[in-house]
Amino acid sequence: MVNHRPERVAELIREEVSQLLRREVKDPRIGNFVSVTDVEVSGDLRHAKVFVSTINDNEEELMEGLKSTRGFIRKEIGNRIRLYHTPEIIFRYDDSIERGARIFEIIEDLNEDEENEQE
Repeated sequence: MVNHRPERVAELIREEVSQLLRREVKDPRIGNFVSVTDVEVSGDLRHAKVFVSTINDNEEELMEGLKSTRGFIRKEIGNRIRLYHTPEIIFRYDDSIERGARIFEIIEDLNEDEENEQE
């Protein structure tokens, strides 16, 4: 039998952390353009890795801001999602959006080069 509870809890945490970052966290280091891309919850539901991405360039500043809000976010998660243990929140930077944008730029450049060669 497969236990889907960690996946369901991860999705709930993703939604709640997204709302908290968008509406309630006022730290200027975090800014307005932060996306929660994924959440991984351990099998015992005691740890949650929250993957975030941003279009801002200052990853280090973002991560410092998120680190300072961990206690607040964990407390709010505990209030909003009823679990025996509120998971410890661990933020990780996800650069997949940046990599995707770079790949898109490379493809665009290749297409432009190809079009210029055909002329």
